[in-house]
Amino acid sequence: MTWNATLDIHYAAAEGRTVARHRHEGPLRVLKSLYPESPRVCHNVLVHPPGGIAGGDRLDVTVHVDGGAHGLVSTPGATRFYRSDDAPAVQDVRLHLAEGARLEWLPLETLAYPGARAENRLTMALAPGAALMGWDVVGLGLPHAGQPFERGWLAQRIEWPGVWLEQARIDAADARLLDSPLGLAGQRCVATLFYASGSPLARAGRERALELTREVLGAHALAAQCGATVLDDRLLVVRALAPVTEPAVALLRQVWAVWRGHFWDMPSVPPRIWSV
Repeated sequence: MTWNATLDIHYAAAEGRTVARHRHEGPLRVLKSLYPESPRVCHNVLVHPPGGIAGGDRLDVTVHVDGGAHGLVSTPGATRFYRSDDAPAVQDVRLHLAEGARLEWLPLETLAYPGARAENRLTMALAPGAALMGWDVVGLGLPHAGQPFERGWLAQRIEWPGVWLEQARIDAADARLLDSPLGLAGQRCVATLFYASGSPLARAGRERALELTREVLGAHALAAQCGATVLDDRLLVVRALAPVTEPAVALLRQVWAVWRGHFWDMPSVPPRIWSV
């Protein structure tokens, strides 16, 4: 038996308030909408009661954000890819932002258990004037439980068609990739944070954002294992390697807070679920 699930979320602006409407099939759903900072920003938490996905399971998430709306999506815990004996487990996320829309895609980390066969995909589409802040944090194996990533594989794909394509297949048998200084250098967490704009960012703003970001990275314990770059005049990316997910997540949260202030002139109001 496989556990497949689909979830569609639609954010719309109405009378100075962002309203979320959603529908689901299977064990994946949205908790109630929360407004911890302003009626204009709708916070939602995605809940998957099974706790993870195994061979043959598939999670499909689609988010649409209308112009003038601002949604923030997080999760109460890690996305877990369990051991798979045959077919891969798949998570496919598609984000669509209309002109003038804002979205923060901030799920907690993804964990690839030993023996996992997993595909993790994120695709985005931004109209002019839209802005998307998001991250992807992957932990390989369960280091705290003494279960290294010695079997299985994880295929990762992040795509903004025509602007950015990043894909990789991390195989537990590929020691050169996992342990080489030119690969993961023995680290078992790979983290990516990005700011995507549907319209080109002014050069001064891009350079100031890069400067502020590098100040945060340089003061962190992972300074030697992270970096920031402008890949396009619409895209700023931070990457980090860490032995486990916790320090990488802490670093990305710091940068997220700085970007919120710089790009949107907004304070950092973390989702309440992060404090649970």
